[in-house]
Amino acid sequence: MGNATLKADVCSVLLVKYPEKGKVKARLLRQIKGDLVIELYRNFVLDMLSMLDRSEIPYIIAYCPKRALKRFEKWLGFGHTYLPQRGRGMGQMLKNIFIDTYSKSFKRVIVIASDCPDLPEEILKEAIIALEDHSTVIGPSPDGGYYLIGFTQEAFSPKTFEAVTWSTAKVFKETISKLKDQGQSIHILPEWSDVDTLTDLQDLFERNHDSKFNSSKTMRMLRVQSKLWFCIEANNKQPDQMRHQS
Repeated sequence: MGNATLKADVCSVLLVKYPEKGKVKARLLRQIKGDLVIELYRNFVLDMLSMLDRSEIPYIIAYCPKRALKRFEKWLGFGHTYLPQRGRGMGQMLKNIFIDTYSKSFKRVIVIASDCPDLPEEILKEAIIALEDHSTVIGPSPDGGYYLIGFTQEAFSPKTFEAVTWSTAKVFKETISKLKDQGQSIHILPEWSDVDTLTDLQDLFERNHDSKFNSSKTMRMLRVQSKLWFCIEANNKQPDQMRHQS
C-alpha cells in the first residue's frame, strides 16, 4: 500500500465515514434508495484509495465513527494507518485532524473529502508541491465548498475552521477570507466537483467516458445499475427549481 511506512514529511488524510444507511450522502439518500447510496459510497472510497496508492504520497484514513475501527479494518484492510475523527461538527473535526497528523511528525498535510471519486492524483501532487512555496492550499468545488485543504505545520491556524457556515455555498469564500486575514500564502487548486446529488452523479458519469476513471469501480457500478438510471431519468424530468433544491 502507498502508506505502508510513514517516513516522508508529507501526508494526505482521507475523510471516510463508515457506509451504513442514513449516515452517508444524506442529499443523495433523498433521491436514491439507501442500499444504492451505500454501494456508491463504498465505491467512491475504494476508488479514492486506489488514487492515493497511485500518487505514492503517504496517507492516513481519518474514520468516523471513532468506535468503528474494527469494521473499517474488515472493510478496507489492516494495511492502512487509521486515525479517528474527533470533535463536534466539521470545524472541530478538521482542526483536530491537522493537530493529530502533525503530531506524527508530518510537516505538510492535506485533507481530502471522500466524495470526489474521480479526483486525479496529479491534483494531489500539485497540492503537496504547492506547500513547498505556499503556506496553504485549497481546492474549491462548484457548490461553494472545497474538496481539499492543506497547510504547512508552521502556518496552520485552528482559527481557520472557526465561525464558518458549514454546508452552505459560503464555505470557500469565508475560508479564503480567513486565510487572507491570517496573511497566508494561498495556492488555489483547479475546481473539482464532489457528488452530492443525482445531477452530480450524472455529471460524473458523462465527463468520464473517455478518462482513466472510466475503468473505476464507481463507473462500472453506474454502467450496470439500471435502478440508478431510472432515478436519474426521473430527476431530469423535474423542473430545474425542484432539481436544485433536491
